[in-house]
Amino acid sequence: MKFTFTFFLLIIIHSLSAQNITRRDSLQGGLRIERTCFDVQRYDLNITINPNKKHIKGYNDMTFNVVNNTSRIQLDLFENMQVDSIIYNNKKLVYNRDNGAVFITFPDELKKGNKEKLRFYYNGNPIIAHNAPWDGGFVFSKDTQGKPWIGVAVQGTGASLWYPVKDHQTDEPDNGASIKVAVPNGLMNVSNGRFIGSKNLNNGYTRWDWEVINPINNYDITVNIADYAHIHDNINGLDLDYYILKKNKKKAQKHFKEVKPMIECFESKFGKYPFYEDGYKLVETPYLGMEHQSAVAYGNGFRKGYQGTDLSFSGVGMLFDYITIHESGHEWFGNSITSKDVADMWIHESFTTYSETVYVECRYGYDKAMKYVNGQRMNILNDKPIIGIFGVNREGSSDMYFKGTLMLNTIRHIVNDDDKWWAMLLKYSETYRKQIIDSKTVIDFFSKESGINLTPVFNQYLRYTSIPTLQLRIDNNKLEYRWKTDVKNFTMPVDLIINKKEIRVEATNNWQVINSKIKSLNNVEALKNRFYIKVEKL
Repeated sequence: MKFTFTFFLLIIIHSLSAQNITRRDSLQGGLRIERTCFDVQRYDLNITINPNKKHIKGYNDMTFNVVNNTSRIQLDLFENMQVDSIIYNNKKLVYNRDNGAVFITFPDELKKGNKEKLRFYYNGNPIIAHNAPWDGGFVFSKDTQGKPWIGVAVQGTGASLWYPVKDHQTDEPDNGASIKVAVPNGLMNVSNGRFIGSKNLNNGYTRWDWEVINPINNYDITVNIADYAHIHDNINGLDLDYYILKKNKKKAQKHFKEVKPMIECFESKFGKYPFYEDGYKLVETPYLGMEHQSAVAYGNGFRKGYQGTDLSFSGVGMLFDYITIHESGHEWFGNSITSKDVADMWIHESFTTYSETVYVECRYGYDKAMKYVNGQRMNILNDKPIIGIFGVNREGSSDMYFKGTLMLNTIRHIVNDDDKWWAMLLKYSETYRKQIIDSKTVIDFFSKESGINLTPVFNQYLRYTSIPTLQLRIDNNKLEYRWKTDVKNFTMPVDLIINKKEIRVEATNNWQVINSKIKSLNNVEALKNRFYIKVEKL
């Protein structure tokens, strides 16, 4: 989750994405042979975090399979973090650094099919986020009792900001990860997956150990440090755990009651929660929120809406906690189904933003859902394409949120069969469960399942700033209509009300005519609550 509707932050997002592409971007976003030659199987992270010095020290054990013979691989660690040593078979490896990339050379060629393991020791003061989660980094703050309260959010910026990792979305550790974090006595660290125990290290620190069974996005691996209280619950065999500041325990017990109907809704529409083995957690953080797999960061202050406001400007957004619903929706879209490249982050954000509308419909019905989704039009910039630049760690427009959800709402109404739509959405979620995919995969799936060639529709919304414009005119008392689009040979149905009667027309880029007599375009209305379009009456 990386969106805000304030003008100031939108300018920041736009200016960051408009920067020139650098070698660093290519090293982080690209897939050269030093990355594709190996496949990560597991991370075992063991670190100590000193809140006073804002310092991390420790190591990451990386287990990997060799895909192609190689004597050189690329891992990643931000330039400000120190590489202490890299150990393989009890020997130090030679490495060189190029921006955030760490190129490691092995004494002998690693053979295809082998399973290997290395240990990467490091330390340093990670980048501090000034406005997490919009800029990546650590948040070192204090609770009202003066105790440390620490979190991290690095989506887009890169997980290598704070630990050594193969920092690309194409490679998740297939066999999960362990996250062992030592913090000063009296504090707790909460990370992803299951809590498997704590150990007093007899040096003023206690280590908290967590285990993730499932594959996990690099940017989802997290730490949350505070003097937490713990609430446990369960729904249909799924463990629900909430870690909140102690003063907020009673508030959380009441506020998080919407989690159960949310889980029931999402499971009915998107399939079983993807990470039952790792459980579901909400963890209170000193920043707004982030979709950290099985440890969702929550910082909305136990309020309805988005920081107490309604992003849809419709009133409907105040019926639920935006952060709880949105960030949890990412468990299905983003954490389970992941895009190969951040340029395709709409695969995460469009579907997750649409999950808010799905939740509203589950709880409050279709009419309120349409009111909610259409209210979000006011947040759309249409400033640049939703799909970004591939291979350079570059997202597209923030319109991947609201324009993306209105695109999906449009496609629902193109399909024009709710039973079919929900079946398609469920099948999509289950077909690509725990997989890493791209735009073509998504577009081909919905085209095949709907029986409609949706490629032109997806392309218009994702690859261009303008949206389909329905042009209407009257000639000899007959209505003529066509689409004005960037995509050639564009076809999309649209529902019209003509003389108070609803009809569906299959509009194209060519002028077509309705033979019934129409005296005025005032008697023609396009149902824009079903389709995200413009209408030009000529």
